[in-house]
Amino acid sequence: MLTNSRLTELVLADELSMHLLTTPLLYRILTFKATPERTKLVGIILSVLFTIVMVVHMVMDEFLLHAVSFGLAVYMIATRTSKIISQQVPDPFLRKKLRNVSFFGIFCFGLGYFVWLIDDWACGTLIKTRHAVGLPLAFFTELHGWWHILTAIGGYVAVVLVDLVTTGEVHEDPTEQLAWPIPPAARFIESLTGPAKQK
Repeated sequence: MLTNSRLTELVLADELSMHLLTTPLLYRILTFKATPERTKLVGIILSVLFTIVMVVHMVMDEFLLHAVSFGLAVYMIATRTSKIISQQVPDPFLRKKLRNVSFFGIFCFGLGYFVWLIDDWACGTLIKTRHAVGLPLAFFTELHGWWHILTAIGGYVAVVLVDLVTTGEVHEDPTEQLAWPIPPAARFIESLTGPAKQK
C-alpha cells in the first residue's frame, strides 16, 4: 500500500515527464538555424527555467506554475512548429497535410491538458462518480488515464513534426508511415477541410 507522501512523490515524478517532453522540443525549435551563441544561451535559459519550475513544483507541491509553464511550452511548440512547416515544406500539398497532422496533435494536447486540469480540480468527485456508476461507464471518468493517452498522441505528433521539419526540407508525404492514429486522423481532417491540391 502506498502512503500518501509516497503517492504525492509519484504524482510529482509523473508530472516531471511533462517538462521532460516539452523542454527538449522547445530547445530544438528555438535553436533551429540559430547561431552557436544563441543555441548556447537558449540551452542555459531553458535549463534554468526547467530547474526552477520543477524544484518549485516538487518542493512546494505548487501546481499553478507547473500547469501554466507546461501550457505555455505546448503553445510555443505548436506556433513555432507551424512557422517552421511553412519554411521547410515548399510543396503546398505536403504543407497542408503536415498542418492537418499538426492540428490533430494540438487538439490532442489541448483536450488532454483540459481533462488533466479537470482531473486535478475534481479528483474526489470523479472517484466518487466512478464508484457510483461502476464499470464500464467508470472508464470514461478516468480523466488521468485519458490525459496520458491524449498527451502521448500529441507528444508523438510534436516529436515527429519537430524532427521532420528541423532535419531538412520535406519533399515526400510521411503521413501514412506515422503511427496510428495519425494517418486516419489526417485523412479525417482532410475530408473536413477539403483535399490539398497536389503539385
